Amino acid sequence: MLGKQSFFSNWKVQVLAGITTSLAVIPDSLAFSFMAGVHPNVGFYTSIIILLVITVLGARGGMISASAGSMAVLMTTLVAGHGLQYLFAATILTGLLQLAMGLLRVGRWMNFVSRAVVTGFINALAIFIFMAQLQNFRGQPWGAFAMAGVTLVIVFLFPRLNKTIPSPLFAVVVMSVAAWAFHIPLQRVSDVAQLSSALPGFGLPQVPLTWETFRVILPYALSLAIVGTTETLLTQDFLDKLTSEKTDKNKEIRGQGIANAASGFFGGMAGCALVAESVLNVKLGGKGRLSMLTAGLFLLSLVLVFGSVLNYIPMSVLAGVMIMICVQIFDWGSLKNIRRIPKSETTIMLTTMVAALLTHDLAIGVFAGVLLNLVLFVVQMSRIHVTSERTGTTLTYAVTGHLFFGSSPMLREKIELPSDETAVTIDLSRASVWDHYAERDIESLLDDFRLQKKSVRLIRKESGAIS
Repeated sequence: MLGKQSFFSNWKVQVLAGITTSLAVIPDSLAFSFMAGVHPNVGFYTSIIILLVITVLGARGGMISASAGSMAVLMTTLVAGHGLQYLFAATILTGLLQLAMGLLRVGRWMNFVSRAVVTGFINALAIFIFMAQLQNFRGQPWGAFAMAGVTLVIVFLFPRLNKTIPSPLFAVVVMSVAAWAFHIPLQRVSDVAQLSSALPGFGLPQVPLTWETFRVILPYALSLAIVGTTETLLTQDFLDKLTSEKTDKNKEIRGQGIANAASGFFGGMAGCALVAESVLNVKLGGKGRLSMLTAGLFLLSLVLVFGSVLNYIPMSVLAGVMIMICVQIFDWGSLKNIRRIPKSETTIMLTTMVAALLTHDLAIGVFAGVLLNLVLFVVQMSRIHVTSERTGTTLTYAVTGHLFFGSSPMLREKIELPSDETAVTIDLSRASVWDHYAERDIESLLDDFRLQKKSVRLIRKESGAIS
C-alpha cells in the first residue's frame, strides 16, 4: 500500500492529469465499443471499473487501463454469434486466467521481448490510433478539420503561456465552448452514441452453467488473456523506461486479472493498459495512483452527472487530442537515427510494425517481432570460429563460440584431418557446449581422427584435458 504522502504527492498536477487523460479515454471507449459490437455504455463501464480497481491492485502507478482496441477485435465474433451475456462470461474467465498467469509469474517472460519489438509495437499503435481518428472527419464539413487543427495548435502552443493547466484539457474546454457559441455544425459525442446515466449493477452473466458454455468462451478468454497481458506488459515496460522505474509485472498481471473479472460482473468487457493514454498521463505529471483514481472518478461523473456536457463535446476536438497523442508516442528517433541503429534492430522494429499494420492486429505484430528476434539470435549464436596453430608435431584447433544442434555440424567443415602423422589437439576451453547433439558431433569428430590412427586430445573448460 502506498502511504498518504506518496499518494497525494503533487496532488494538483495528478488531478489535472487524470481529468485530461479521462477525456482522451472517451473516443477510445466509444470506438472500441462499436468495434466489439456492444453499446457504448459497456465500453465506458469497462474503462471506469478497470481504472478504479487497478488503482488499488496494480503495480504501476500512472498507467491507464481501460477498454482496448486490440481486445475489442477479438470479441466481435463472440458477441455476434452468442450475444452480450457470453461476452460478460468470457470477460470473467479472462480475468481468472490472467490472475493465474500472475500467480505463475509469467511476467518474467517479458525479459525476452526486445526494445526493438517494443518500439515497433508503439509505432504501429500510434499509426492505428491516427487512422482511427480519420473516421471522425468522414462526411463532415470543413469546420471539423478547422476545429481539429485549432485544437492541435492550442495543445502545442498553450504550454508556452501556462504550464499549470494541461493544454489538452484547456483545448477541449475552449473548443467545445466555441462550437456552442458560434453554432458550428459538427458531429458531437451524442451523435455517435447517446449515453445512459444509469449505474451498472452487479450480477452473474445470464448463460447456462454448462461445459458447452465453457467450450464456447474458453478460446476467446485465452486469446483475450494473452493479448491483454502482452499489451499491458509492453506498456508497463515502456513507462518503466520512460520514468526510470522498475515495477512488478506479475503484480500488474494479477491486478489486471481481478479488474477484468470485476468488469464482467458489472456488465463490462475485458480491457488492458493503454499506451497512448498512459504516456499522456505520465507526461502531464500523473505518475502516481491519484491520477488513475481521478481519471476513473471523473469519467464516472461525466457519465452520471455531466452526461449532457459530455454529449456536447465535438468529436473532431477529441480527435485532435488523440492525434497529438499519436505524435507524442511515435518513436521518431527510430526513423531519424535509422542509419546509426544496428540493422538487426531496425529489421525487427520494422517487421513488428508492418506485421501489425497488415494484419490489423498488434498481437500478431509482437509475435512476428519476437519470432524474428529469436531467429536472428539463433543465427548469431550459431557462429563459431576455429583457428589452427602448429607446434612441433602437434596441430591445435582452438574453437570459440557456442556449440549446439545448429552450430556443432560446422566443426567438420572447419576442422580438417591432417595427412601426416601430426597429433591433433581440439581446444574447447573458449567454447560452450549446450546440448546432446553437440556432444555427439564432437565425439563423432574424435572418432574420425582415431580411425585415421591420429593421436587426438580434447581440452574442455569443464574438465580440463581428455585424451
